[in-house]
Amino acid sequence: MARVSRRGFMKATVAGGLAALLAQAEPRAHAAAAAGRRPNIILVLVDDLGWADLGCWGNTFNETPNLDRLAREGVRFTDAYSAAPVCSPTRASIMTGQYPWRVGITNYLRGDDTNYLSPEVHYALPKALGDSGYATGIIGKWHLMGDYAKRKGDPKLHGFQEAICSESSYIGGGDYFHPYNHLADVPAREEGEFLPDRLGKEAVDFIERHAGEPFFLELSFYSVHTRLDAPKDLVAKYQAKPEADPHTNNPILGAMLERVDAALGGIVQTIRDKGLEENTWIVFMSDNGGEHNVTSNAPLRGAKSELYEGGIRVPMIVWAPGRAQAGLTCDVPVNTVDFYPSFLDAANVPLPESRVMDGVSFLPLLQAGGAIPDRPLYWHYPLDKPHFLGGRSSGAIRVGDYKLIHFYDTGQRELYNLAKDLGESRNLAGRQAGLAASLQRQLSDWIVQTRNPPVG
Repeated sequence: MARVSRRGFMKATVAGGLAALLAQAEPRAHAAAAAGRRPNIILVLVDDLGWADLGCWGNTFNETPNLDRLAREGVRFTDAYSAAPVCSPTRASIMTGQYPWRVGITNYLRGDDTNYLSPEVHYALPKALGDSGYATGIIGKWHLMGDYAKRKGDPKLHGFQEAICSESSYIGGGDYFHPYNHLADVPAREEGEFLPDRLGKEAVDFIERHAGEPFFLELSFYSVHTRLDAPKDLVAKYQAKPEADPHTNNPILGAMLERVDAALGGIVQTIRDKGLEENTWIVFMSDNGGEHNVTSNAPLRGAKSELYEGGIRVPMIVWAPGRAQAGLTCDVPVNTVDFYPSFLDAANVPLPESRVMDGVSFLPLLQAGGAIPDRPLYWHYPLDKPHFLGGRSSGAIRVGDYKLIHFYDTGQRELYNLAKDLGESRNLAGRQAGLAASLQRQLSDWIVQTRNPPVG
């Protein structure tokens, strides 16, 4: 398997024949229209999916055949990072191309939060693509406004022309079967439908309606966020597996993920049926690491809410037939701040000159031998009190193979060589004190330079 490395960079009856020709005509027409056109971009986010939860990452309990196929046909990024160990800041980084600290959203937004992603301040990704002629839509989770009654951060204010099955109230408790408590005015397609299935059907409908024009779709699953819930027969299938365990191989999580995977399979089939395969990109990622009480991120240390690798290193796949080299594995570090410049690069849209861009385009990495500039990656995660899942107020920086975590509550610092110690078990801060001090100063300087008070 090839790698991109940071170290090397008309047999038919008359009646049937007409039907067959007509069946072929639509995809061919779409394919002809797509030729020379800017690519469709589908961003797929799964909530709280751990780095080791997919079959293509070595998981033998969960069943993800469609995602595994996307990985075989596209590029699998092993060192992809969320910009935060929790939801809202990462999503803000995707919309802006900026680190959460610069945006002013550094923690998940609660139901009564006055903070939000301001359309007056930010020129969001869907706005930039929409202004250049893309049809834009979001299906599913948004979580970038705290006060849902005032809706100051509504996704349509940020350039999403369509917002479908996106929450109208706080979504922290999870809700996976119709009628959905946090989704307003959503008629059931089926009695008691399962939410990931509905989101997949809505995505297929969006693609079919916009097949003749370039489109950007964010498909943002609420799964596999707790509370965990899934169809009982599917849960029973996973419970019957001998290795089932609620903290490592979780039957409910496995069932939820299987339905997410099936939804992706339906979307890819629709793309192929419409003749859009050579002109559609799918970028798949998690918004942060998996929860420690429902999954295992091993061999990574830590989980959601923490700056250890288990909280921020996440699975990422880019499927782009004709552009991405099939079967490529890339270990160059990338971050969710890179989505904005990468998608604009793919769409041949210039970056907005008046905006600071923390990310870079990862398009060169879609082919073996491609490279992007070496750069540090930063995390700033200030908390008034520890996260309920255990995360502490802290910051981190990765430079090359080295990663430093600075805990603000105690002043403690931990230094790891990720190439030799992926599980972050050997703290080198004492033995390599000079390097630890230098990285801490670099992190502290970056925090001061990028400071941006939260938008009220």
